[in-house]
Amino acid sequence: LFTYYPFAEMFKFSFYKMKYVGERTFVGLRNYKEVFTRDDCFRSLWLSLYYMGGAVIQLALALYLATILSFKVKGGDFFKGCMFFPFLINGIAIGFIFKFFYTRGFVLDTVLGWIGFNQENLPYWLKDTSINNFSLVATSVWKYFGQNMVLFVGAMMSVDSELYEAAMLDGANKWQQFRYITLPMLKPTTFFVFVMAVISSFQVFDQVMLMTKGGPGRSSSVLVHYLYQNAFQYFKLGYACAIAYLLFFIVMGVTVFNMRMEKSMREIY
Repeated sequence: LFTYYPFAEMFKFSFYKMKYVGERTFVGLRNYKEVFTRDDCFRSLWLSLYYMGGAVIQLALALYLATILSFKVKGGDFFKGCMFFPFLINGIAIGFIFKFFYTRGFVLDTVLGWIGFNQENLPYWLKDTSINNFSLVATSVWKYFGQNMVLFVGAMMSVDSELYEAAMLDGANKWQQFRYITLPMLKPTTFFVFVMAVISSFQVFDQVMLMTKGGPGRSSSVLVHYLYQNAFQYFKLGYACAIAYLLFFIVMGVTVFNMRMEKSMREIY
C-alpha cells in the first residue's frame, strides 16, 4: 500500500504534464526526452562523480585505519568508537554542524589561521563554485568512513590467524602479509563497500540542501536535489517523476551488477 502503489502512480505521473492540483495533460515520453536532453539534468548527474571520487578516498582511509586497528593498539576500541560515531549522527545535524564549520571566519578558517594562512586569502568554502563540491564531499567522507572501517575490521578479524603464522615462519614481513593474505581475503568486502558507496553517491541530498541549497548557479545541485527543486519548487511533478525513474534505474543497475559480482566472488573464494 505504501510502497508499490505510490511507485506505480509515480510511473503513471511521469507521462503527464501536471502539478499537484489542476488539470493533467498527457505528454507521452516528453518528460523522459527532457531528462535525456536537458543540460541541467546531466550536470546534476555529473556532480555524482565528485561523490564517487570521495567514495574511493573514503574506502582507502577506512582500509588504512582498519589495518592499524586490527592489531592490538593501545586505546584501539576507543578510537574505533570515535571514528564510528559520525555515522550515528543524523544527516541533518551533520549538515548544520559543517555549515557552521565552513562559514567564513569560523572554525576551519580559524584553524588555518593558527597554522599561518592569511584568512583574507582563503576561499568561501560553500560559496566558491570551484571548491564547494569538494567541501561537501569531505563532509560525506567524514560521516561514512567510520562505518566502512568497522566493516573492514570485522573482515580482517575473520581471516584465519594460522595463515599469518605460516607466513611469518616463511619470513614474510608485515607488508607482505598484508599484500598476499589480507588484501585477497578482503576483496568481497572491499567490492561490497565500494558499490554501496557508489549507490550512496547518487542519493546525496540532505547535506546539499542544508549547506548550499544547490549552490550559486546550481553548482552543487546533485540529482536528488534537482528532483526536489522540480517537484516542490517549480511544481513540475511529471518531469520530477521521470527524473526519479532515471535515478531508480541507475541504482537498480548498480545493485544488480553488485549482486552478480558478489556471487562470482563467493564462487571463487
